[in-house]
Amino acid sequence: MQTFALYKPYGILSQFTAEDGNPGLSSLNLGVPRTVWPVGRLDRDSEGLLLLTENKILKQRLTSPLQSHHKTYWVQVEGKPTDESIDDMRRPMQLRIRKKDVVTKPSRVKLISVPHLAERTPPIRKRLNIPTSWLQVELTEGKNRQIRKMTASIGFPALRIVRIGIGSLTLDALGLHPGECTALTSDQIEQLQSPNHA
Repeated sequence: MQTFALYKPYGILSQFTAEDGNPGLSSLNLGVPRTVWPVGRLDRDSEGLLLLTENKILKQRLTSPLQSHHKTYWVQVEGKPTDESIDDMRRPMQLRIRKKDVVTKPSRVKLISVPHLAERTPPIRKRLNIPTSWLQVELTEGKNRQIRKMTASIGFPALRIVRIGIGSLTLDALGLHPGECTALTSDQIEQLQSPNHA
């Protein structure tokens, strides 16, 4: 059973079929078997590492909230947060998600310098009078639009979100660019199945 890593571009759904005028993964012509399915989701307007697998047990392990698999994101936000101002994101936050009040698990958040990333298509709209900053956010869960709601809650709206890692697996190590896909080795798959591999 094969498992693949994909660098999902902006504007593509985390499903193979198009919906409501938005293209799905089939539009990327990945050349993967029709028997693979996405593991979890990335919003249409988020980018980065998405796994595709034929292995239902692996998929279940990676998406189970009991396994605490770490996912790492680079997040461009509007404004200039301080380390103190992002402290609330490190603690459990009460957010309104899908019309329900939920409490997030603690996360790891830090300010980072501008990362080396491919330009987004279309590019982020730039406002000359409003600076932007980058955060690295590490979660062990994936609630609907969670990062966007977290950054908005502290007053720094997210402009761009790129998932750069799932556990020890990273876009950089895989050498992937937007729209590219590669088959994972048995060693890489084994590392993914360890819940505390971050």
